[in-house]
Amino acid sequence: MELTRGIFKTAENIFQNNRGSILRTIIYTIGHFAIAITVLMLVADVTFMIALTDAIVEPLANSIWYFILDKWWASKSSHNKKKYSS
Repeated sequence: MELTRGIFKTAENIFQNNRGSILRTIIYTIGHFAIAITVLMLVADVTFMIALTDAIVEPLANSIWYFILDKWWASKSSHNKKKYSS
């Protein structure tokens, strides 16, 4: 019971501390799904199921990359503000 509470509290803290990045990542991922399915079906002439599979797997990898990039970018941005405002 205590372990479960700890896990949920940790997840809540991660969400609260990264809310903006997580929201942008989710929006990006949904848009990428739709774009990837459409492009694959039109350009590669594949079935919906093949396009759907690729559209899910590839953007999930991109989502992780985007989250890492966004966190790095934000840390550099805030670091530069502090560096030059002192």
